Amino acid sequence: MTLVSLCTFAQGWPAHYDGVMLQGFYWDSYDVSTWSKLTNEADELSKFFSLIWIPNSGKTSDFHYNQRKTMGYDPCLWLDHNSCWGTEAELRHMFKTFKDKGTGFIEDVVINHKNGLGSWANFAQESVVGTTTGKTYKVEWDNTHYSQICMTDEANRNPASGLVGKITGAADTGEDFNGFRDLDHTNATTQANVKTYLDFLLNELGYVGFRYDMVKGYNAYYTGLYNSEVKPRFSVGEYWDGNKSKVVDWINKTKMNGNIQSAAFDFPLKYQINDAFNNGKWRRLASDCLSNDAYYSRYSVSFVDNHDTGRYDYNDGNAPVYGYVEAANAFILSMPGTPCVFFPHWQKYKRAIKQLILARRAAGIDNQSKILVSQAKDEGFVLNVEGSKGKLLLLLGKKVSYPTTGYRFAFKGEGFEIYLSNGLDLTEINNVTDAPHTFTLPSGLTVDTKERCAFFEAPSSWGNPSKISCWNWDHTANYTKGNWPGTDCKMVCLTDKGRAVYKWTMREGDKKSGTADSEGIIFSYKKDSKTIQTKDMPFVNGGYYTLEGLQSVAPSVSTSISNLNADASNGRLKQKGWYTLQGQKLCQQPMQSGIYIHDGKKQVVK
Repeated sequence: MTLVSLCTFAQGWPAHYDGVMLQGFYWDSYDVSTWSKLTNEADELSKFFSLIWIPNSGKTSDFHYNQRKTMGYDPCLWLDHNSCWGTEAELRHMFKTFKDKGTGFIEDVVINHKNGLGSWANFAQESVVGTTTGKTYKVEWDNTHYSQICMTDEANRNPASGLVGKITGAADTGEDFNGFRDLDHTNATTQANVKTYLDFLLNELGYVGFRYDMVKGYNAYYTGLYNSEVKPRFSVGEYWDGNKSKVVDWINKTKMNGNIQSAAFDFPLKYQINDAFNNGKWRRLASDCLSNDAYYSRYSVSFVDNHDTGRYDYNDGNAPVYGYVEAANAFILSMPGTPCVFFPHWQKYKRAIKQLILARRAAGIDNQSKILVSQAKDEGFVLNVEGSKGKLLLLLGKKVSYPTTGYRFAFKGEGFEIYLSNGLDLTEINNVTDAPHTFTLPSGLTVDTKERCAFFEAPSSWGNPSKISCWNWDHTANYTKGNWPGTDCKMVCLTDKGRAVYKWTMREGDKKSGTADSEGIIFSYKKDSKTIQTKDMPFVNGGYYTLEGLQSVAPSVSTSISNLNADASNGRLKQKGWYTLQGQKLCQQPMQSGIYIHDGKKQVVK
């Protein structure tokens, strides 16, 4: 679907929308997400993404005074778009370049709160004559009685603000945000300012829609009010909550004249993805969320990670996927809803994501497609979705047997396989030439046959501790004695960057039978009587882990080919052919050097 076809206002989000969105930034991505650098990537990005979500492009107070870069969640100037990401001229040039190729941009709109220009609440009075529209855009603020700031804002209580007892706005209509001034959206002048700002973004600068930040901070009615009057083609709210009913309630409360005015990010699905891919709780992928709801999938924007959840070294609410990232992207790109790909995932797993988007297109999957099968099976998950052109079958996890009659194999990646209906054209998928993602292991790592083990590269922040412990479990047992923090690891080498690599091996007697609703592995160490640990990460035997999760598998891990499910009716043959050491069957002899299984025996390809 191109932007040209969306000439009228789409309520909330277009029906049967088949585009894919890219989050074109991550936290502190100042060197890679500038307008000029994104423009340089227009030819490639526009082939796969219909929408790109970028940071707030307005100038901040810090950048105005001292050129200090921030992510834009400290908004200050609404009509000046010369920011740390680039000049307004570069922004406009980027929009035109991509628009000519059929791709539009989503602005990260932050209207829950606002920063003063040099102090807590001296909001900038702005007036600009548009070069595109010829209109005069003006926003005005009450910097005397502060009637546009919520009286419940912390500035009304903190003596350091100089505003205690001076703020006269109404109480906040949502959750308080401690950091900048909470705007009073019940105030008529505030409402007029917001509408002016959004009109400027759409009709003067050329955005096609909005990503509303922290919509829990003010009543959903106001998102509906603004959108119904300004009429963006796309709107998605960040209602950060894992409870589907609460997200649905927010969506419904954006209604104006009975029509929903905004989509929402599928945070319920995000937490289900974490449970499945980090902890082996595959059945969670069938739990209720926006994307698998036949009515609300139109208003679902799904994601694996974003700038907040994807920060591995950030412990306040972060929740990255720590393994099988390709497979997690395969899931959202096969589901109804509008998938939003995280920029680091695109950079790292470009081949797989390109093929997945092309497979979605080939089957004609859109945000209201029908789910035929969605179920946990064996040690993984099966998803079957019907698009306007055909069907897509996705097999996820370590081991899944499922009939593929009526389908043909399209491609596979780490932890997933894609099949498409017979008769669908796979030419574009097969023509993707990007190299698959690889990780270079330190040399000299060894794994004995039948050994249960894992490797961990300690981050620089951990130093090289003398003792690291491992905690490993699955649905049937704990393999590290069952007493936290588990069993000791042995330092086996240093990386070329001087980071210590530790190896854990299960010893006789370490296994303790028991039941659990998850599986995984954790590494930890003691520092000044405090335990420092990784997050729960998916366990793969012989896996090589960093703080960011599973990176690779040591090459000497024995693979039990006999455990691979085979179904002669769908062409998956036992033992015959080429397999990776993770047990994934290849279509042909591998071109990349490494150790593989061929006809049941290990073979080195040079």
